[in-house]
Amino acid sequence: MQVLAGPLLRRMTADRLTFWLMTTEPVTIDLTLLQNGNILSTLNTTQIAEYHTQLKAGDNLFIQLLDIKLSKALPTAQAIHYDLRLNDLDWTHWAEDLVYPNQPFPFFIIQPMITNILHGSCRKPHHPSKDGLLRVDELLQKTAPNDWPSVLMMSGDQIYADDVAAPMLWAIHQLIPHLGMPDEKLPCVEIDSAHKLHKETAYYYARETLLPENKLNRGMIDQFFGGVRKPVFTTDTAQNHLISLAEVLAMYALVWSPKGWELIFENGVISQPSGLSDEHKAIFSKQTPIIEEFAKGLPKVRRALAHLPVAMIFDDHDITDDWNLTAAWEETAYNHPFSSRIIGNALLGYLMCQGWGNTPEYFSTGLINEVQNVLNNPGDKNHDELLHQLFRFSKWNYTWQTSPPLVVLDTRTHRWRSEKSLEKPSGLMDWEALTDLQQQLKGLEAVVLVSPAPIFGVKLIESIQRIFTWAGKPLMVDAENWMAHPGSAYALMNMFRHNQTPKNFVILSGDVHYSFVYDIQLRGNKRESDLWQITSSGIKNEFPRKLLDIFDRLNRWLYSPRSPLNWFTRRRSMKVMPHKPETAAHGERLLNASGVSLVTLNKDGSPSEVVQMCSDGKDIHFTLSEQDATWE
Repeated sequence: MQVLAGPLLRRMTADRLTFWLMTTEPVTIDLTLLQNGNILSTLNTTQIAEYHTQLKAGDNLFIQLLDIKLSKALPTAQAIHYDLRLNDLDWTHWAEDLVYPNQPFPFFIIQPMITNILHGSCRKPHHPSKDGLLRVDELLQKTAPNDWPSVLMMSGDQIYADDVAAPMLWAIHQLIPHLGMPDEKLPCVEIDSAHKLHKETAYYYARETLLPENKLNRGMIDQFFGGVRKPVFTTDTAQNHLISLAEVLAMYALVWSPKGWELIFENGVISQPSGLSDEHKAIFSKQTPIIEEFAKGLPKVRRALAHLPVAMIFDDHDITDDWNLTAAWEETAYNHPFSSRIIGNALLGYLMCQGWGNTPEYFSTGLINEVQNVLNNPGDKNHDELLHQLFRFSKWNYTWQTSPPLVVLDTRTHRWRSEKSLEKPSGLMDWEALTDLQQQLKGLEAVVLVSPAPIFGVKLIESIQRIFTWAGKPLMVDAENWMAHPGSAYALMNMFRHNQTPKNFVILSGDVHYSFVYDIQLRGNKRESDLWQITSSGIKNEFPRKLLDIFDRLNRWLYSPRSPLNWFTRRRSMKVMPHKPETAAHGERLLNASGVSLVTLNKDGSPSEVVQMCSDGKDIHFTLSEQDATWE
């Protein structure tokens, strides 16, 4: 028996513990919890069975979720070691490097009061920067456990299903035969079997050619497979987009754990598939050492995720680029059986590998049974019926009852579609979802609100997005920001100004591949609510360096406090104070560095310190710049 991924700690409270794993065999589980060597609780196989759900995805692939309700609450703010035995084998048999030095078992700290929180988004394995999650492991190893962060919040793009390097896709195809998953019938003209896609004709660098070139399919190819060029930001490619459910599940195994890599490549050296053109061989060779270096860091990533509770929410790349950006995009993508299957497989993978552990109670036994039926016979009628059910699922958002509460928004499936044009960007949340959010926030003094996309963006970049939207080309520049849709923007601002919503909002966001911190004060608000937006992106991704430098300086010049352009583009009455990165040159406010953000909160829920723990080993503090305060 081998553990392909995990254990990942998910929602962990004093009376309820959630663990997630991938294994190569069905397992029976025993769990012992200890404090200072003394046993706090023991659950044998029989006792734990009612809290254990096991999904069989293949002959050698089993997804495990433990959602354990304890009869006696555990102590908080203290190290709780856990002895997790799988088929009577302890951690030394299935993850020998899982624990920190001088520790007998892995452990966790239940910190219901959020004093420190780690946050990041956008982890692309083939980006040349180092993996920011290695800084999480470093922090845990050098920090006294009682001072550990309460949670690691991963706010989107934990995988890139739509932007996969060929060495990674090749690794996925080497791992899939080890998993023994059933063949998935594909609704595709060119190839009708997932096994053929994995073995005979992988379509490396050419997956957009799987549909014949005709009028019916042209829109789907352009909008879904990413043949769209984005001249303002980057040229995104989906030539190696994940397609089958097996590819999605193998991807999760290969980004969270070293075990899959150990099974397929000797000494961590990636071989090269045959049949590549000279151009593609060159690209493959360039990306191979980056992927190999990524894989070498995974033992430390696995160790960190086995010690710190992890909250997750999807953004577009977990599923596909520009997911639900416009109503026209939705009509194109969901009304074609092949693109609908691709989107659905990624969403089903998200359910099993991310969403399930956030709030297991949201996913009924009936729904999980339907998932198992699809895993038994992928590609049949039940498969597509389940995917359409997931497209309508309304409980991806969730709240963890910490202090202050961690409220995580779904900004992808609750969209407020434009009333003016199918081509205009949809609002990130519709009226009903925003109304529900306001009701949830009433009476709270403080909240940590997670929005995958920044609520308050960089004005220059948002202006460029507006220009392309006006020209009917929102897909060209990823025109996804809260202010792109007037209805959702104004509803959100009115919620912030409501006299019964929290005094202190800390908004964690990502998505944009650069980091910045804003302190927003609402003008004329009797309660003087303050909002802090802390954007950290990416964990392993960055914005094109020269382009961001230009945007940053132009934004500072065009929208300075004394600029007439700033006066004429005020959103609502608010005072925006950027926190300057301590290493920034004059005129710079944006930080372009892979890593994760460590946020320290005061007792009232306001932030006292924000540090970007960069993947290159530097710690960059954000310092408040009062002279840059801007009425917007």
